[in-house]
Amino acid sequence: MDYNVLANLLFPDVTDTPESLEARFPSRNLPEGAVVTRMAPSPTGFVHLGNLVQGLTSERLAHQSGGVLFLRVEDTDAKREVPGAVEVLINTLKHYGIHFDEGATIDGDNGIYGPYRQRQRAAIYHVYAKKLVEQGCAYPCFCTEEELAAMREQQESGKETTGYYGKYAMWRDRSIEEIQEQLDAGHSWVLRFRSTGSIENQFKFDDLVKGKLTITENNIDHVLLKSDGIPTYHFAHAVDDHLMRTTHVVRGDEWLPTLPFHIQLFKALGFKLPKYVHIGPLMKMDGTSKRKLSKRKDPELALTYYKAEGFPVEAVYEYIMTLLNSNYEDWRRANPTAPATDFKFSPKKLNPAGNLFDYAKLCDVSKNEIAKMDAEKAYTLLSEYAQEFDPEFGALLAENPDYAKSILAIGRGGKKPRKDLATWKEAKPYMGFFYDCYLDKPKFDEKLSKELILDVLQKYLDSYDFADDSNTWFNKVKQITEAVGFTTDMKAYKADPSAFPGTVADVSTVIRLAITGKHNSPDLYTVTRILGYDRTVARVKQAMASL
Repeated sequence: MDYNVLANLLFPDVTDTPESLEARFPSRNLPEGAVVTRMAPSPTGFVHLGNLVQGLTSERLAHQSGGVLFLRVEDTDAKREVPGAVEVLINTLKHYGIHFDEGATIDGDNGIYGPYRQRQRAAIYHVYAKKLVEQGCAYPCFCTEEELAAMREQQESGKETTGYYGKYAMWRDRSIEEIQEQLDAGHSWVLRFRSTGSIENQFKFDDLVKGKLTITENNIDHVLLKSDGIPTYHFAHAVDDHLMRTTHVVRGDEWLPTLPFHIQLFKALGFKLPKYVHIGPLMKMDGTSKRKLSKRKDPELALTYYKAEGFPVEAVYEYIMTLLNSNYEDWRRANPTAPATDFKFSPKKLNPAGNLFDYAKLCDVSKNEIAKMDAEKAYTLLSEYAQEFDPEFGALLAENPDYAKSILAIGRGGKKPRKDLATWKEAKPYMGFFYDCYLDKPKFDEKLSKELILDVLQKYLDSYDFADDSNTWFNKVKQITEAVGFTTDMKAYKADPSAFPGTVADVSTVIRLAITGKHNSPDLYTVTRILGYDRTVARVKQAMASL
C-alpha cells in the first residue's frame, strides 16, 4: 500500500508538518538538569488528595531544579467535563501553595507552548497522526460498536486476552480500495496504532519511583484518534509532552499497564522518552487490611474536605511532604523554622507501594503548625475560615479583633507552646466560652452537694481581687479548698483517697465550670484576665443562680 496516498486520503486538509511544529515550539532555554513537568488533570470537578500529592511532587521536581511547572487540561473526554472545573482546580491548588509557571488559566492561557487545553490542539495532533499513517504506523478502522462487542464476546468465551490485535485487528491490512469505499459511504472511523510488539517479548525499564521494571511489550492496536477527530489520552499526551518539552511525567501508577504502549508510541513518533515518576496510591486501614482511598467512601480524599475542616495549608503541605519523602521528618526536626522548600526532595524516596493516610498523624502535624503561629497569624487564618464556614462566629471575631487575639495568644511562644487546636473548626468549641452567647450552663459533679458548690463559689467571690497575680490567685483557691474541708496535698490524697472528701482539683473545677462552663480550658487565671473583673464575677453569680 502507498501510505502517502492513504495519509492524504484520511487527512486532506493537513498541510502543516512536524518540522514546522518543532520550529513553533522550540526547546526550552533552561539550565542543565532543569526539570520540566506538568499537572494534566481532566476537568471533572473533583480535586482530590492524589492531585495534591502529584502536584507537590511535580512542583518540587521543577522548582528546586530551576525548571518549569505547567498546567495542561486534558479535556478530550467531553462527556466527563464539568463546567467550571478548571477554575476549581486552579483555585484549589493555589490555595495549597502550588503555583504554575505557565499553562491553562481561568481566563485562558499563559505561555508560548499552548494551547494548553487539548480540545484546542486537534490540528496539532492531526499533523502527527498523518505522519504515523505515512510511516505505516497507523491505519483507519471502520469497526462498528456491534462488531467490537461481538469480538470481545468471542475473546472472553475463548478465554483469550481482550483487545484489538492479531487476527482480531480486522482493518489492519485492508486495501486502499476498501478504505476508499467506506469513506465514500460516509462511515465513521477511528485511527489505530499499528503495533509491532509481541507479548512473548519483555524489556527492562527504569522508573524513578518503582526502579527497574520488567515490562511486556504491547501488542494491541490502540485507538489514537476517536471518530470525532479528538485524540485519546495516549496519543495526546505523547504529542503534548514532546512539544511542551516535558522532561518528567508524574502520574499515578494505575497508568503503568499502558506504559508499554506509550514507549512504543514515543519511538514511532521519533520523540525522546521523558522520565516517568509513577506514584503509588494513597491507602487507609479498613479493619486489619489496607485499601485505596475511595471517592465514594472516604470524604478525606477530596481536597475541599481539608478546607472545610479547617486544616491550615501549612499543615496539609507538611503532612504530604512526610508522605512523599521518608527523610522529611528528620530534616524538619533538624530545621524547625526553615521553609519546606529548603528540603531536597527526591522521587527516589517515594514509597513504591504507595502511602498509608494517617488522619491522627495529620492532626498532630496540624497541631504543631498552629502552635508555631503567632496570635496575629492564627487570628487571620481563623477569621478567614470562620467567615466562610461559620459566619456567626466570624462576625464575633471581627467585632473585636484585639479581644480574639488575646484569647489566641494564650500559651503561644516559648519552647513548649500549647497545642490545643488541630483545625480551625475546633476553635469555637475551644474558645467559644469567651463569648457570652456560647457559654454553656455548668454541669457540676453530682457527688458534690449544691451547698458545697455554693459555698466554694461564694468564698471565691469574697476573696477575688483582680489585682492579684497568678500565685496569689491560686493561693486563695487553696485557702478555699482547706476552708471547705478538702485537701491541697495531692500526694496524700493519692495515697489514701478515702481520707478526704475532695481536693484542690475539685475546687478548681467548680470555679472553672462556673466561669467557662467547661471541665477543660486554658489557664483559668489567664481566662479571668481576658474576661475582666465584671464578667468573671457575673458568670460566677450566674452559675450560683442556676443551682
